[in-house]
Amino acid sequence: MTKAYEERMVKAVAHLESEYASVRAGRANPGVLDKVTVDYYGVATPINQVASVSVTEARTLSIQPWDRSLLKAITKAIQMSDVGINPIDDGVSIRLNFPAPTEERRKALAKDVSKMAEEAKVAVRNVRRDALDKFKAAKKASELTEDDLKNLEDKMQKITDKYIKEVDAVCEKKTKEVMEL
Repeated sequence: MTKAYEERMVKAVAHLESEYASVRAGRANPGVLDKVTVDYYGVATPINQVASVSVTEARTLSIQPWDRSLLKAITKAIQMSDVGINPIDDGVSIRLNFPAPTEERRKALAKDVSKMAEEAKVAVRNVRRDALDKFKAAKKASELTEDDLKNLEDKMQKITDKYIKEVDAVCEKKTKEVMEL
């Protein structure tokens, strides 16, 4: 009965990790381009579907389009996005050089990371609330006994605590990564 709710909590943690992939922490990370789309024959297509994106050095990302006619379109898409890095087009590939963030920028990134973690915790707690509401409704409808309700509530709390700890661990790891640069 708690399995579906646990799956929703797993998805909340997975979403947090995908959000963290787009946080630009000073290192080159192909995840920063996940939300950037390029106009490919009239269709908005993610860059990673029209080019190979790779990390060539610690702070350099290389984008090699499969169709060279897309070089200018990809460059323009990156400039229009919120990536905040000016692409260098050498006629064959595009390079993004990530500058080392300042202390102030690292603190702001750490704050953003904490905020994202808090949102994930709220999502996990909302799943718990939904589960408890469902259990109480089942109790009212005489589908559960008082003892069953108490056991399910305890089980949900343990599952919630587990995923809150997981969110904290993911947040701590990302914060450490951001602050070490």
